Amino acid sequence: MDTLCSLSGLDPLWDWNVTWYTEHPDLTKCFQHTILVWFPCFYLWICAPFYCLYLKFYYNGRISISSLCCAKMGLALCLASIGFLETVYLLVERSRDIEHLMVFLLSPIIRSLTMILVMLMIHLERLRGFRSSVFLFLFWMLSVVCSLVPLRANIQANIKEGFSADPMRFAAFFTFFSLQLAQLILSCFADQRPDTLKPVYVKNPCPVEDASFLSKLLFWWYGRLVVKGYRSPLKAEDLWSLREEDTSEKIICDLEKEWAKQWAKLQQKKSSLNEAQTLGFKLSSCVKQLFRKLFKEQCTGFVLFRTLAKIFSPYFLTGTLFLVIQDALMFSIPQVLSLLLGYVRDEDAPLWKGYLFAFSLFLLSCLQSLFNHQYMYTCLTVGMRVKTAVMGLVYRKSLVINSAARKTCTVGEIVNLVSADTQKLVDFVMYFNALWLAPIEIALCLFFLWQHLGPSTLAGITTVILIFPLNGFIAKMRSKLQEVQMKHKDERIKLMNEILSGIKILKFYAWEKAFRERVLGYREKELNALKKSQILYSVSIASFNSSTLLIAFAMFGVYVLIDDKHVLDAQKIFVSMALINILKAPLSQLPIAMSTTMQVVVSLKRLGTFLDQDELKLDSVQRVPYNPNIESVVINNGTFSWSKDSTPCLRRINVKVQRGSLVAVVGHVGSGKSSLLSAMLGEMEKKSGHITITGSVGYVPQQAWIQNATLKDNILFGCEKKDSLYQKVLEACALLPDLEILPARDATEIGEKGLNLSGGQKQRVSLARAVYRNSDIYLLDDPLSAVDAHVGQHIFEKVIGPNGSLKNKTRVLVTHGLSFLPQADLILVMADGEIKEMGSYAELLSRKNAFAELKAFSVSERKESATLKGTRKSVSFLSIKDFSTDLIRGDLGSASIQTMEAISDPKLNQDRDEVGRLTQADKAHTGRVKLEMYVEYFRTIGLAFIIPIIFLYAFQQVASLAYNYWLSLWADDPVINGTQVNTDLKLGVYGALGFAQGIAIFGTTVAISLGGIIASRQLHLDLLNNVLHSPMSFFESTPSGNLLNRFSKEIDAIDCMIPHGLKIMLGYVFKLLEVCIIVLMATPFAGVIILPLTLLYAFIQSFYVATSCQLRRLESVSRSPIYTHFNETVQGASVIRAFGEQPRFILQANCRVDLNQTSYFPRFVASRWLAVNLEFLGNLLVLAAAILSVMGRATLSPGTVGLAVSHSLQVTGILSWIVRSWTDVENNIVSVERVKEYAETAKEAPWTFEDSPLPSDWPRSGSIGFQAYGLQYRKGLDWALKEISLSVNEREKVGIVGRTGAGKSSLALGIFRILEAAKGKIFIDGINIAEIGLHELRSRITIIPQDPVLFSGSLRINLDPFDRYTDEEVWRSLELAHLKTFVSDLPDKLNHECSEGGENLSLGQRQLICLARALLRKTKILVLDEATAAVDLKTDNLIQSTIRTQFEDCTVLTIAHRLNTIMDYTRVIVMDRGNITEIDSPSNLISQHGQFYRMCREAGLV
Repeated sequence: MDTLCSLSGLDPLWDWNVTWYTEHPDLTKCFQHTILVWFPCFYLWICAPFYCLYLKFYYNGRISISSLCCAKMGLALCLASIGFLETVYLLVERSRDIEHLMVFLLSPIIRSLTMILVMLMIHLERLRGFRSSVFLFLFWMLSVVCSLVPLRANIQANIKEGFSADPMRFAAFFTFFSLQLAQLILSCFADQRPDTLKPVYVKNPCPVEDASFLSKLLFWWYGRLVVKGYRSPLKAEDLWSLREEDTSEKIICDLEKEWAKQWAKLQQKKSSLNEAQTLGFKLSSCVKQLFRKLFKEQCTGFVLFRTLAKIFSPYFLTGTLFLVIQDALMFSIPQVLSLLLGYVRDEDAPLWKGYLFAFSLFLLSCLQSLFNHQYMYTCLTVGMRVKTAVMGLVYRKSLVINSAARKTCTVGEIVNLVSADTQKLVDFVMYFNALWLAPIEIALCLFFLWQHLGPSTLAGITTVILIFPLNGFIAKMRSKLQEVQMKHKDERIKLMNEILSGIKILKFYAWEKAFRERVLGYREKELNALKKSQILYSVSIASFNSSTLLIAFAMFGVYVLIDDKHVLDAQKIFVSMALINILKAPLSQLPIAMSTTMQVVVSLKRLGTFLDQDELKLDSVQRVPYNPNIESVVINNGTFSWSKDSTPCLRRINVKVQRGSLVAVVGHVGSGKSSLLSAMLGEMEKKSGHITITGSVGYVPQQAWIQNATLKDNILFGCEKKDSLYQKVLEACALLPDLEILPARDATEIGEKGLNLSGGQKQRVSLARAVYRNSDIYLLDDPLSAVDAHVGQHIFEKVIGPNGSLKNKTRVLVTHGLSFLPQADLILVMADGEIKEMGSYAELLSRKNAFAELKAFSVSERKESATLKGTRKSVSFLSIKDFSTDLIRGDLGSASIQTMEAISDPKLNQDRDEVGRLTQADKAHTGRVKLEMYVEYFRTIGLAFIIPIIFLYAFQQVASLAYNYWLSLWADDPVINGTQVNTDLKLGVYGALGFAQGIAIFGTTVAISLGGIIASRQLHLDLLNNVLHSPMSFFESTPSGNLLNRFSKEIDAIDCMIPHGLKIMLGYVFKLLEVCIIVLMATPFAGVIILPLTLLYAFIQSFYVATSCQLRRLESVSRSPIYTHFNETVQGASVIRAFGEQPRFILQANCRVDLNQTSYFPRFVASRWLAVNLEFLGNLLVLAAAILSVMGRATLSPGTVGLAVSHSLQVTGILSWIVRSWTDVENNIVSVERVKEYAETAKEAPWTFEDSPLPSDWPRSGSIGFQAYGLQYRKGLDWALKEISLSVNEREKVGIVGRTGAGKSSLALGIFRILEAAKGKIFIDGINIAEIGLHELRSRITIIPQDPVLFSGSLRINLDPFDRYTDEEVWRSLELAHLKTFVSDLPDKLNHECSEGGENLSLGQRQLICLARALLRKTKILVLDEATAAVDLKTDNLIQSTIRTQFEDCTVLTIAHRLNTIMDYTRVIVMDRGNITEIDSPSNLISQHGQFYRMCREAGLV
């Protein structure tokens, strides 16, 4: 190269005296004309083939020629032309001495050819749909940077010689440079969208798709949303749509393909394992089971991890590349600091070197920041996608698990999988790289430290090695504690879910306190595990924060002690400290990464266990397309059980159901009738035999499953609405009268689990859903059970019977009502899981076997059929059965309910959707979090805790400031005879200050953790009390998903996130004060820069926090519907499967997850936008400190400069952490706001009064008196009960009857004060019930409700949660309820565990347990609400006789649908529209030929 330059008359390529050892540095002319010109060109030529290869695989459509593309092409053509003109000029003008101008000739030729390549690249990118090119941006950036030195030289030459000296050269260079600069600016913009991309209209598309790569790098594309959020609180409609690659549909589609492959491999492994065991290894069955269980959990979890890694690793690896570059930049900063400190010590060094080092520090810090945040952005995006993927996988699995698996995986556990466990996976994505990169970073730090301190570094390594086992042990201990904590949390959420489902029963029985104690028991265990975990974490944090001190102390101590000649100067101390500060990051990340890995292993195990649950076997039922010539249902020798290992509950089943026939299935409670239908649906485990189903299936379950949607949506269930068919179905299912009293007719929203419908209405809606389907086969599990006699008759005639709308369909009807049996084509009589006999009605009667026995019990039930089995699962007594509800929650959450007469109300003309609204969607608050929330949080911690915390933090920072200042004094200590004096003393003081700081760190972290636990215990208690003290109307209008979200996610945030955020924030706030004091001590002039930077910080931060908090709220609000939908799906899985609606529900789940991610995505980008902007400002402080140090080096000692610059380097990180942790605290304090929300809703009256005048044996007689009693659901609405005056004497038996909506249940609501009196009074034994506590009232009277609700726990807890009765009393009540034999046969007797909702008992058995509860309480007043609807006739008769004998000396009020049960009562009250129309003995009322007489005639009793 030197030869080529000398030929062209130029100096050598490199000359140190020109470039480095000079006051005015420059590059040689040869270097300027060769390397600076050729380097960018060579970069392009070398990388172009690889780039073309990349473009070959990247196709995103074709971009049409745009003005930007034309401008780029035009400029590249001009640049190429200038190069060719220069070449031609040289060849023409200087042709004689051309061999002396080879350098000047080569450069324009290379440049011109490169410009042609650039044009080809621009064209190729356009054809492949590449909108913003990093490749070409880097080329133009290199070209401009390399042209800066020649630009300076040309400007100087122009000033010295004048433009006329060489006008052609000057003009060519300046034009060329200007065009290059223009190209650089143009390459910062993105081209238009490709034409061939599908022109899908997306509302509010995400701007990142249209952003140039520079905008992506600096997050400028996000700015518009921040400004919008600052001006006014963001709403859901302001958020962008998800990019296609972030949507559930795309992610789960890719995941399912990969999961299917991996799953198949796993099954092969399993089968080979089983073969190995059967072939030769004679293991004990216990060991085998354990081996299988471990294999299952570990394998499935690992397979899930592998699948996720395969799908998301390509994008994740690009992030890892950014991290590696960031690390390289991070390690170069201490090297530049070393040069800067060396420069300060060297008084003869030229000034420009100081500025060069200062600017290098600034540039490296900026680049490190950019690459770090690109890595974080990638990780968070991958985390978001992983979350979507796992949620989708869990949801799809919950639709296919079999009933045995359903018992082991409760709804609460599944909700925990999608909330807590997916979050652990997201955290793991963030920390995964730390597992392998942190050890490398530690090794590099130690390598560079060795260069400064030599073998003394080994002391530091020893310290690191000693710290690691301690933290490994702590991580392991915390992992175990986390498992314990999660177990108790699962139990607590599961119990809360049951409490919310059965809240009505808790209120009727006054059991809130017992269940509150159970919840608090789990909570206490959960908090104890958390407390231990946090104390261990504090030890970990203290050891790691002190680790930099310990390492520095060990290294410096050994360094000065092993040799007197070892001197610690500023360069050694502060470069070492900068490296140790870098070491701090991997040392702190590694335990978190290890802990996160431990947690993720637990979560993967949990997810693995769930995903490995047995699924329903698709081949258990052979489904054949519709064929009119073959039987609809054929079962040959079928044996079925609920799980693989359980004993069969159906045996030797042989049935052939003819096309279009009506088959009735009858039998006692628990004989296997419902199980038979489940077997036909494929819901049971088939042990042997064969089932064939021909055609589509419609299913009406025994317990009506109703969605939280409008009545119309419940009936259509995803089908298209056909008006004529729809009207026919409504008429046939007797729903038209109900529509009349619903506030918005069929657009009325139905609460979760049909909360605001009566049992009969729910059952009719469930039937209408099936009838509207127009299926070929109908499986009807006692659909007429909860309806009035005349309604049952109507439905049978219009729908099920020989002349009904299903007359040409195949119908299998499970029933206890025997009066319809003569019209059945075939009757199956079941007992003990077998079909004892079958045949037509006449045939079975003539045989005089099992059927004749059943028949004997129905003598009194001639026509009154189809009402024999209550199936309401979660009915609210405050129901549309009596009044139409428009339960639109007001500000106070009060329910507004309109009676039938209120239809003329002008308010009803408002939008029908609004009128029909019931549930209150989770609302997001707007604006910044109010100061009261912080005050509220800190008040719950208490001043006694807060003052020591502040004191400890101040003490910690004073110690830190002292030991840093001590180091700078040590660094400036003069060297006498090659040594420093008093090194032992200096080392001792340094160690003591460090130890003091370590103790203070431990104290602060423990104190904040314990303070956080105190606050979260109190806030959870307040939330629980507020919810349990809420009236029934609150639960009807608040979806359980919202409440569960408060008890799981929000309480979790208060438990862990707020204390964690406070620890970080306070630590860094005090650290920042220390840094500012140090920088101002060193360079007071820095105050001029610190002040505006602080104002800028505050400005940017206020922009950010406003947006970020609102996004956090929107994300919280959109999370609740996911859980609600999961909850609903799990409970209705069998119905969804029967109708084949899985794809629609999966789509709904996808939409809800996507909606949640639309607020999650901008939320995490906000923190990246903030960090990039803030760290740039922080880097300005580094620049200021460095330049001021360079300018004032004459007056500043190297120790002071080292202290100031090394601390200013920490500022970017500190300020970012402050705002990030502050925002985290503010984001999570929203949880306090959301938990406190329910403190302001309406509450019930007090449970008890301290000075209650109530006698202990009240009520003695059981007389009830109503005085002008009126009931209103809300002020301003019509009366629900009007001026009821009534006296019920002691021991009187009173039946209450009336049509739907008459007000029967309202009387019961009034007696139990579920609704408070609007006027008038109710007296029991002469005491006004409004003047006593709710529990005092409700615990002294008893109701047997229509829906038999049980809770998970032992049978004994279900009967006697307060443990008030002896075992003998409990057994006696079971005996009277005809359950003694059943319970005695159970292995655990009274300790038999009931599953969630009591699903491991039949409906009839649950109803009998409710009877046993009443017998146990034995109060003077008993209210029955159709309580015997769920049992067969034999059991019904037993119950009726038990009630007559055991409650003989009690007052009994029966809300009756079946009139035969009350014909021997003292009096009957007939109600209509809130009034008592008739009241007398049954015989007198019949003789009066009034309303009661007409009802009896319909029921066939007269």
